[in-house]
Amino acid sequence: MTRARHRGLLLALATAVVSGVSVYVNSFGVKAISDASTYTTAKNLVAAAVLVVLLAAARPAGARLTRPSTTGHWLGLAYVGVLGGSVPFVLFFEGLQRAQAPQAAFLHKTLVLWVALLALVVLKERLSWLHWVAIGLLVGGQWALAGAGGLPSGSGALLILAATLLWSVETVVAKRLLVGVSSWTVGITRMGVGSLVLLGWLTVTGRLPGLGSLTGAQWRWVLVCGALLAAYVATWFAALARAQAVDVTAVLVLGAVITAAIDATVKGVLPANVPAYALLALGAGLIALTMIRRERVGAADPAGRPG
Repeated sequence: MTRARHRGLLLALATAVVSGVSVYVNSFGVKAISDASTYTTAKNLVAAAVLVVLLAAARPAGARLTRPSTTGHWLGLAYVGVLGGSVPFVLFFEGLQRAQAPQAAFLHKTLVLWVALLALVVLKERLSWLHWVAIGLLVGGQWALAGAGGLPSGSGALLILAATLLWSVETVVAKRLLVGVSSWTVGITRMGVGSLVLLGWLTVTGRLPGLGSLTGAQWRWVLVCGALLAAYVATWFAALARAQAVDVTAVLVLGAVITAAIDATVKGVLPANVPAYALLALGAGLIALTMIRRERVGAADPAGRPG
């Protein structure tokens, strides 16, 4: 496996771990702040600030900002900021208030399917039969976790599906951007522009004062979850710069297994529906296998340059 793709796989695994921890911690944070939009805006603002401070002070290896050089770069960054870092969050949390949690989780995790289809058509990524088997296992595992109680329906489900589709397009747009723009540029744009749009949303809906009325305890949850979101964004775009979009998105599904493992450890019991989690782990494992197998047969590296 080339160094770039190897690092992409490791970064995708790191993103999955961060995602798994973040979902568990956010389940408490979102309960501490009753208004989901206020919570999301505050959390995204913290994430944007953390990324900027890290870049300015810590300077992680390879971290840099690059100036967009084409109209396509500017348009792509605008999409990532507005239709990736803000609008889908509003749609998702509004939908979550109306839909059942298991159905919401299933709809969101279909992201890997939409990204695979878009990557095949738009990015011309090569998907082997192992990819499709893995995607089937991932979607099937999520379906089992959702209880397989019929297709999600209602306005809440439609809002969550719309958010998921916007995020899938964002993944493909970001992958294209990362050929000429650094991952830190994309990540900071996503959280910075997205936070500004969310602030505008709070202003229009009359909920902006809610940010100033958060208590110390609520801000502690916001700070922790915002820092986790910053770690997620940094590793996610760095992984996407080095590996196929479908590979990174599929490995990300392992986050559900991480969340279940944390919950089971805290409660001291085995997680329910172990076979479903096994399907998810197997599907993600197959994706990792395809990445290794592609190198062994001498396939060309389709990833963009590291960001």
